Amino acid sequence: MNKTAQSELRLAKRMTRLGTETAFEVLVKARALEAKGRDIVHLEIGEPDFDTPRNIIDAGCDALHKGFTHYGPSAGLPQLRETIARYISETRRVNVTPEDVVVVPGGKPVIFFSILSLVEQGDEVIYPNPGFPIYESMIQFLNAKAVPIRLREEMDFRLDVDELAGLINDRTRLIILNSPQNPTGGMLTKIDIDRIAAAIGDRNIMVLSDEIYSRLIFEGEHHSIMSVDGMKERTILLDGFSRLMR
Repeated sequence: MNKTAQSELRLAKRMTRLGTETAFEVLVKARALEAKGRDIVHLEIGEPDFDTPRNIIDAGCDALHKGFTHYGPSAGLPQLRETIARYISETRRVNVTPEDVVVVPGGKPVIFFSILSLVEQGDEVIYPNPGFPIYESMIQFLNAKAVPIRLREEMDFRLDVDELAGLINDRTRLIILNSPQNPTGGMLTKIDIDRIAAAIGDRNIMVLSDEIYSRLIFEGEHHSIMSVDGMKERTILLDGFSRLMR
């Protein structure tokens, strides 16, 4: 008589280092309260409080009816990459070609792929704190050292460049910048950006510049470290359409 073997599911040790985005946990609790009849104002997830506009839904349906249901190029549709390259060239004032562009389904894959491809165990990654929790989560998941750079309230939640310079050492492989900043709304100035580039100097350090909120600015002007001479080749620019509001 055969008996089915009972065994405990054994997860890889790295899973104990995997964090979470707590906004989704709050969302689950908020929806549970809504199901009980409570009136909830949702501030946990970064999405609008209205449904996708009808013209966008119609365009999506029309594309499906026209046969856009098959695999596309892994880096994204050529026409889309051309449009993105043109837009980035105009807004960041650098020459970007379609070959420089990769289209992915959301910002989190860019964060994960960047850290995964650049950082070895024991390497150091400097990231903004307070900041998007996925930065720290992915660094620790890969068994690298997460080095926070404090965003200071007295500086309108900008980082102190001198403090950043003091954190950079021979083990630093990646610096994550986020401007405008999530969740504080702080913005790096042009002087900040130039000084950060100078602090990096000629070190073999990459920058992941998360600029997903670059169009949600009510005062001032957005500045990208990609625009600084010599930094384009050392910058991974994260931008997207989900926050495009013009």
